[in-house]
Amino acid sequence: MRHRSIGSAGEQIACDYIKAQGKRVITKNYHSRYGEIDIIAEDDKYILFIEVKTRAANSFGTPAEAVSKIKINKIIKTAYDYIAKNPTNLQPRFDVVEIITAKTGEFEDVKINHIQNAFMLEDPYGLF
Repeated sequence: MRHRSIGSAGEQIACDYIKAQGKRVITKNYHSRYGEIDIIAEDDKYILFIEVKTRAANSFGTPAEAVSKIKINKIIKTAYDYIAKNPTNLQPRFDVVEIITAKTGEFEDVKINHIQNAFMLEDPYGLF
């Protein structure tokens, strides 16, 4: 499987998992001029901005470790863009869903690790 199709397959698995957890998926692959958010979902309390990382079990490091500071900043700016265009009273939350496969490109047996509050907004004004 090619890199992009592996990512798409992982995102679909994550989307199905999020729905099974009782969340409502609003959109997938939301793009702004700042970047992309893989899944945006909601429940009664939170609007979830979810980054999905798919890796084989024999890869170096965990999938979440591949979410760099640069990627986090892009996700946060994209979330601001989404909320500006789609106002909500829900609390924003940033999650990472790790999809871990036995071998690269094989999705018969996967492990899903949902990291809630994987990162938070940093307070540039020192108020929090």
